[in-house]
Amino acid sequence: MTANPQKPAALAVAREVVEGLGGRAEVVLAEETRAALGLALPSGPIGSIRADLLVAVGGDGTFLSALQQTTIPILPLNAGTVGFLSEVDTRQPGALSTALDRLVRGAYHVEERMRLASVAGGNQLPDATNEVVVHTSQVAKMRLFEIAIDGDPVGRVRADGIILATPTGSTSYALSALGPVIDPGVETIVVTALAPFQATQRAVLLDPLRTVSVRLVLPEKGGVVVVDGQSEHPLAGGESVLAYRSPRKASFIRFGAGYFQRLKGRQILPWGADAGDGGLGDHADFPATP
Repeated sequence: MTANPQKPAALAVAREVVEGLGGRAEVVLAEETRAALGLALPSGPIGSIRADLLVAVGGDGTFLSALQQTTIPILPLNAGTVGFLSEVDTRQPGALSTALDRLVRGAYHVEERMRLASVAGGNQLPDATNEVVVHTSQVAKMRLFEIAIDGDPVGRVRADGIILATPTGSTSYALSALGPVIDPGVETIVVTALAPFQATQRAVLLDPLRTVSVRLVLPEKGGVVVVDGQSEHPLAGGESVLAYRSPRKASFIRFGAGYFQRLKGRQILPWGADAGDGGLGDHADFPATP
């Protein structure tokens, strides 16, 4: 299990998990989690833990960080933050105990989602569950980016950055750049500009079997590459970032709630939760002919 050691609410939930499993399952803690909790339990780096699943307590940052370190299926427990990736909201009465009971009984399924692999300056970067972002290294400074598909340049754009997102990441940073919301069951690479000079520019969805690269055109103008908001890597002017569908999936423990049910009420979908029926009723019949 891992929990954000900087969040008291996450640590409190982590203690509840340990107590709730109480002899029903072997618990191994991430090193920083064991240190923060002060519990005499087995521990180790997340990447070295061998287990059936990893319980991650916190918000999306905690989940994304864990996903960069392990391929074990993750159960994301929201500990009072936004938690778009979370499966269980621990603030709901009885939600945590019910989830732990289902874990012990094996009453869950594993949902796999596409990730992006990327290479920058000849270095392999961690896989991205949400996005790979190439942006300026200076605040409020635009850069000229060249986009290439399968090695062939297809255009240039002047912007603050370029976001290469997965379907999972379509509701993250790419959403703030007016990208589309994509069902994670549809595999694609979303390419969208961050604060482009030409406001009419739109996102482009690519076949996941293609490769996409982003090059900083001007040799004297460098930038940075950020993977899932967790790891940052410098990129020199003239260098490129190459991204492609990773052979390694992100695996989540799910109890049955659908993707759109989890998004409902979070003001992400373009449909209001209570937009009214215009007086037609929920099951209004429309005439077959005008």
